[in-house]
Amino acid sequence: MNTAEILIPTLHDTDRDAILDHLCACDTRLGELIREVGHCEINITRYQSLYQALLRAIVYQQLAGKAAAAIFARVQRLFVANDAPPDADPATLPFPTPEQIAAASVERLRSAGLSNAKALAVKDLAAKTLDGTVPTLEEARSLTDEELIERLTEVRGIGRWTVEMMLIFHLGRLDVLPVADYGVRKGFALTYRMRDLPKPDRMARQAEKWRPYRSVASWFMWRAIELEAARRKAEGIAPVPPKKNAAAKKGKAAKKKSSTAKRAGSRKKARPSTKRKS
Repeated sequence: MNTAEILIPTLHDTDRDAILDHLCACDTRLGELIREVGHCEINITRYQSLYQALLRAIVYQQLAGKAAAAIFARVQRLFVANDAPPDADPATLPFPTPEQIAAASVERLRSAGLSNAKALAVKDLAAKTLDGTVPTLEEARSLTDEELIERLTEVRGIGRWTVEMMLIFHLGRLDVLPVADYGVRKGFALTYRMRDLPKPDRMARQAEKWRPYRSVASWFMWRAIELEAARRKAEGIAPVPPKKNAAAKKGKAAKKKSSTAKRAGSRKKARPSTKRKS
């Protein structure tokens, strides 16, 4: 079989105007949003391998950009020659190879600022890259989104959301819908004038019409949040926290009721008896 016949289409080889025309035609509300934004600029970050993309993702997890960049640079410096200038631009430093990470001790990795969990995660990433669980870029081009999600989430510390972001912003996959992403859910609620954040299953059902370009539609959900923030700022309105969905409200109410009952029971037990002894 010709390899080219099984490659998965990406943003690299698809006409973006044709994508926007499709989305505008299949969904009126989304079409309004697209026309208001006026363009689609999904910037694809290119790495030499999935290993490099995931290594960076692990280091950056749950950290602010500057702090994460500083730690990542220190990780890089662990494996460069001692004559590297101390003020060298981190972008010029090489990525540690899987072999280097695999051979490094957890203690050495932690000396760069990684937590114990992240040190173990990058070592697992290196091991699974070396054993072939993490595919090469060439192999990845013929794997479906779900096949890649299944394989890459075997790596310690890598969840579905991390792989979905990599699929969109590194591999340029066209039909990824990150239903657990808060920004996508909030943008969806704004676009479709919903009082509460949509549940993932409802959003997935409604987004079926976006196929095969759900990645692009998701990008516009993030833009919906930016437009709303700009409108509120222009009108001098303070941003409001998102409303919780009905299930969350119900759970909070039940917890409060249970807590109130416990306090009442405690007071009842502590109240001294007023009966007189005979």
